[in-house]
Amino acid sequence: MADEEGAARCEVAIVGDNFMLPETFERAILAACGDRVRLRSLRLPWPDAPMEHGYARAGVAGLKEYQGDPDAIVDFVAAAEVLVTQLAPLSAAMLDRLPALRLVAVSRGGPVNIDMAAARARGVRVVNTPGRNASAVAEFTIGAILAETRLIRAGHEALRAGEWRGDLYRADRTGRELSELTVGVVGYGQVGTRVVRLLKAFGCRILVADPYVQLSAADRDDGVAHVPLERVLAEADVVSLHARVTAETTGFIGRAQLAAMKPGALLVNTARGPLLDYAALYEALSSGHLGGAMLETFAVEPVPPDWKLLQLPNVTLTPHIAGASVKTVTIAAQAAAEEVRRHIAGQPPLNPC
Repeated sequence: MADEEGAARCEVAIVGDNFMLPETFERAILAACGDRVRLRSLRLPWPDAPMEHGYARAGVAGLKEYQGDPDAIVDFVAAAEVLVTQLAPLSAAMLDRLPALRLVAVSRGGPVNIDMAAARARGVRVVNTPGRNASAVAEFTIGAILAETRLIRAGHEALRAGEWRGDLYRADRTGRELSELTVGVVGYGQVGTRVVRLLKAFGCRILVADPYVQLSAADRDDGVAHVPLERVLAEADVVSLHARVTAETTGFIGRAQLAAMKPGALLVNTARGPLLDYAALYEALSSGHLGGAMLETFAVEPVPPDWKLLQLPNVTLTPHIAGASVKTVTIAAQAAAEEVRRHIAGQPPLNPC
C-alpha cells in the first residue's frame, strides 16, 4: 500500500482484546513507525469470553490456547504483511491462506496461539514479548505472601461473614512477619529474580532453587542462598513457585514434595497451574500439614465450581490475574511495536521465537 506521496507503507493487522486494547497497539506502533505503516484493528472479547484450546476444534492442531474464529481472522488479516496480536490463532491451514504474511508479533511470553512449525516452514517470523508482566507478577506475589502470613485473607473473610476474629491476635494464632521467616523461591527467571529483589526489603532469609541459573553477585552479597529444591522444601516457611512449565516441571510439586515441606508452611503459586499436583495439595492442606496456600493459576481454567480446594478455609484463590496491570499492557504494546519497526527497517528481531 502506498500513501499520497507514493512511499510504500507496511500493512499491519492488529487483533487486540479487552486487555491488550487495539488502540494501545495502534498508539505504540504509530509512535515507533510513524507513517511507514497502515493499520487496521479488530477487538476480541477476551477476557469477558474464555479462550479456546487447539484440541477442541478441528483444523487448529498445534495451538495450545487462543481466541477468535479462524475464518474471521483470516478474512481480517487478508493481505497484511504483519499481524500484531495477543490471542488470535494461526494454524497451518490459516497460514496457507495468508501468503503475504511475513511477521507475527505476539504480545505474550510464549506464542501458544501460533503453530510455530507451520510458521517456520512458510517463512513467517514470529516474535514475542518475554517478561512483559514480570514486574506485575512479582508485586502480586508479595501481596499473596502477605495475605497469608499476616492473615489478611482470614480476617477479611471473617468480617464479611459478620464475625469479629479477635482470636487472630492470640500469640498462638496470629500472623508472622516476613522479617522472621525463610522464603524459598523456586525458579530464578524474570519473575523470580524480581521477587527476590522485593523480598530483600523485608529482611527475610531467602533461598533460591533453580538448577539452570546462577545467582547474581548482588544476591550473593545480600545473603541469598542458591540451594537444591529439597532444601527449600525442608527449610522454607513460605515456598513461592516461579518455574516454567516443561516436561521436567509438570507436576514436580507432588505428594512427596508437599510432605517434605515444613509443617505449617505456606505454598504460593503465581506461576503456572500444571506445576502442582492438586489432589496431593488438597490432602496436605485439609490434613493441616500445610498452614495455607495462595493459588493464582490452575491446571484447568476456569476452575470447576465444585472444586474441593474452593471449600478449604486455608486457601486464597484468584482468577489468574497476577500479570494483569496497565503497565503490562504498555510494555507489551511497546515491545511489539519495536519488533514491527525493526521488521520494516530490515533489522533482526529482538525476541524471535
